[in-house]
Amino acid sequence: MDNNIQYIKGIGPKKAEALKHELGIETTEDLLYFCPRRYIDRSVFKPIKDVFVNESVTVGGHIVESIITGRKRKYLQVIIDDGSDSISGIFFNSLYYFAKLFKAGDYVLFSGTVEFYNQKQIVHPDFDFIDEESQIKSINTGRIIPLYRSTEKLKKIGLDSRGFRRIIRSIIDTDIENISDPLDETFLKRLGLINLKEAIFSIHFPDSIADAENARRRLAFNELFFLQYYLCVSRKFARNEINIKRNKIDDLYYKEFLSKLPFVLTVDQIRCIDEIKNDMNNFYPMNRLLQGDVGSGKTIVSIAASLLACGRGEQSAYMAPTEVLANQHYETFSKYIPDKISIALLTGNTSHSEKKKIYEQISNGEIKIVIGTHALFQEKVKFNNLGLIIIDEQHKFGVNQRAKLRQKGKSTDLLIMTATPIPRSLSLTLYGDLDVSYIYEKPKDRISIKTLSFPESKIQWVYNSVEKYISQGRQVYFVLPIIQESEKIDLKSAIEEYDKLRTKIFPHRKVELLHGKMSSDAKGSIMQRFKNGYTDILVSTTVIEVGVDVPNANIMVIEHAERFGLAQLHQLRGRVGRGEHQSFCALIYPDNISAEAVKRIETIVSTDDGFKIAEEDLKSRGAGEIIGSRQHGRSSGFEFADIINDMDLIIEAKKEAEIIVTKAKNMHQTLSDLQNDIRLSPLLTGIRTKKVLSILS
Repeated sequence: MDNNIQYIKGIGPKKAEALKHELGIETTEDLLYFCPRRYIDRSVFKPIKDVFVNESVTVGGHIVESIITGRKRKYLQVIIDDGSDSISGIFFNSLYYFAKLFKAGDYVLFSGTVEFYNQKQIVHPDFDFIDEESQIKSINTGRIIPLYRSTEKLKKIGLDSRGFRRIIRSIIDTDIENISDPLDETFLKRLGLINLKEAIFSIHFPDSIADAENARRRLAFNELFFLQYYLCVSRKFARNEINIKRNKIDDLYYKEFLSKLPFVLTVDQIRCIDEIKNDMNNFYPMNRLLQGDVGSGKTIVSIAASLLACGRGEQSAYMAPTEVLANQHYETFSKYIPDKISIALLTGNTSHSEKKKIYEQISNGEIKIVIGTHALFQEKVKFNNLGLIIIDEQHKFGVNQRAKLRQKGKSTDLLIMTATPIPRSLSLTLYGDLDVSYIYEKPKDRISIKTLSFPESKIQWVYNSVEKYISQGRQVYFVLPIIQESEKIDLKSAIEEYDKLRTKIFPHRKVELLHGKMSSDAKGSIMQRFKNGYTDILVSTTVIEVGVDVPNANIMVIEHAERFGLAQLHQLRGRVGRGEHQSFCALIYPDNISAEAVKRIETIVSTDDGFKIAEEDLKSRGAGEIIGSRQHGRSSGFEFADIINDMDLIIEAKKEAEIIVTKAKNMHQTLSDLQNDIRLSPLLTGIRTKKVLSILS
């Protein structure tokens, strides 16, 4: 399976180098696990005479003529005929490349939507060449045909879908017997999975679409099982190799905090605090993710956790992604913690003399709780006895940053928090080595936000409502997607809207502008004035997306709502609804927007459940964009697993991995041994190790 592909018949050094550079394919294993992008059911093609306008079809025929034509705009017309009728494939781009590609007499498949302009045609069809009369006819016609990803460079050297089919079939014929299945037949039967050889054959040459799906599920299970196995082992190491001698928690500070709260904690908050307390009483460090919707009260839970650490004689560090948030959390902590507990705020904006004083007080243990931004990473910050790290909006920080802070203590407990609910499937795959606490319930005194949507032509109605609520003493956010106007993007900007609102719409009101390019001092001053009630309207970009808490601001107007994702719209909406008055969120969009954008806006209007919104966001955007592995598409790092639709496989993989790791007597000595000797583990033989190792990294 490790053989270099240059030695495979029909490849050679030149094609091997191109495959490595273009698709990262280097070995026999890489080719066998090169997943088709889709399939065509060649056995049920429609005759060209039977296709109709606006119908999405796949047709095949011999190329009759391939000509570049057109007066005002040149295009390539490729006419194919299947004996019943003819149809044209029309190409407007890369004309001369395609003109060389389509040769009279070749048999080609066209897929796309049928149009009619003098004759039947498909504009920019997906296409694939078929060797109808060749000796390998059985893999290209009369069956389900796999289509593979390729590039223009690869197609020029014969590595289009037809080329991949030929090469992969030759490998399967000669090498499939070298594949050993890591899972026994009893195991597979219990889970309803096919064996590995059958899966690899059927992913490339299925007899039906159902066969292809069964193959994908088996290969997806391999990926998910491997990941869960690794996470279970790493978790076992973390718990078995460390035996911490901890002081018993004295909950005196925690009880004092509870007695002085002006409200009653929700059932979910109490449960989460109990889960954290149990973790902190264990003999291994806490690794817990706290998920809670916007306004669910995560900050109160984090204060409780900090006071439990104080009750054990340890310090706590709370890391926030922005100075605005760090300042806000400092104010909240100061409001609720007992007077005996010393607390400090440390950000890049803290004066040099103040920093020096704080460093000394952290070092000698006088300061028990420190709240800050990236300033907490600095080498000068040395803790006396750091016992708990709390990271707010954890996805804003890199893995290395989190690790760097954790190294400032010994066997430090870690609580990471997010106000962006993560779908359960993502939690199980991304955070399989963490315990997860959920806050579903919102405080009982929290009034639901009314969300409404308006086309831009009705925005005057919104202005009228805004004026009414300002006259009642309320405050308003206007949020825009960009800071300045751009020639490339036809969008309103924050600066443009600020000038318009200040001079034309609300000239008698106090309007201010906030965006990310301002200095920390300027942003802090603007937010403080807004919080103090000096400002009526705050025009902003998404810099206010997370955590900003101004109870008197009860109107959120989001312009160009179609440009924001579901999670972002939900986060922005969560900036209001924090006071005693009814709050509103108005989503403004152009009169003509896409069906996808309409659906997104309708979702936000119909529900304020962040967990439901997260699931919809995952379906619409894909895991890749949500976890940041790429900007577009559904990629999550897996080749076969679909974390949107494979929830049952994820749960099964996690359960089976936990059973095996729990029963195992002779595990790897260290976690690095597992990483270095991954191919030597009998459990993992035959699993796509190269790709899953990249997922782990």
